[in-house]
Amino acid sequence: MVLKNKAVQLWARRLHIYISMALMLVVLFFAITGITLNRPHLFVSQSPNIVEQQLSLPVELLGSEKGPFTPNRSALIAYLAKHGDVRGTPSAIDIFTDVDGDELVEGEISLDYKGPGYNATVFIDMTTAQATIESTHYGVIAVLNDLHKGRNSGEVWRWFIDITALLMVMFVLTGVCLLIPKKKTFRTSLKWMGLGSAVSLLIYIVAVP
Repeated sequence: MVLKNKAVQLWARRLHIYISMALMLVVLFFAITGITLNRPHLFVSQSPNIVEQQLSLPVELLGSEKGPFTPNRSALIAYLAKHGDVRGTPSAIDIFTDVDGDELVEGEISLDYKGPGYNATVFIDMTTAQATIESTHYGVIAVLNDLHKGRNSGEVWRWFIDITALLMVMFVLTGVCLLIPKKKTFRTSLKWMGLGSAVSLLIYIVAVP
């Protein structure tokens, strides 16, 4: 059998050891945040920290080549990132204007920022070029929980979760590969696997609403 080949066993052992060490802290992270996610009432703050900031904007940011009352999104986002208390991923910009001829009677720009354990809302009064930024911080545990779920964490972190999951699969498969030549241990392991699977299925059938 190919899986019992010495070369295959050697590489399986190496991969099993190296993957386990590479993922040690990552697996601990996902295990611990699994508990904090399952019991948010015990760990997540019920009183988030809300901070409000007032920011004056250059008038030229509120217009662009598209029109005098159509802001340049990239320039506006860059200015807010540099001078405002915001982080995370910005949303699309919503614009409301009431124009009488060439005069702006009323105008507002709004957008949101979202990140792990964090969100912010930005409202800009176009008539005064004043921005109001309201940031909400939910605490460290909320940050870790959102990282566990990949929520508002960016594409790179999502890829990190995917790659980590694949490495965990390899860790399990190489462990099975190492057990196959050890007939007695392998049979005992299969019994434990069957027991664990049966208990999990029973809990799901009996206890899950």
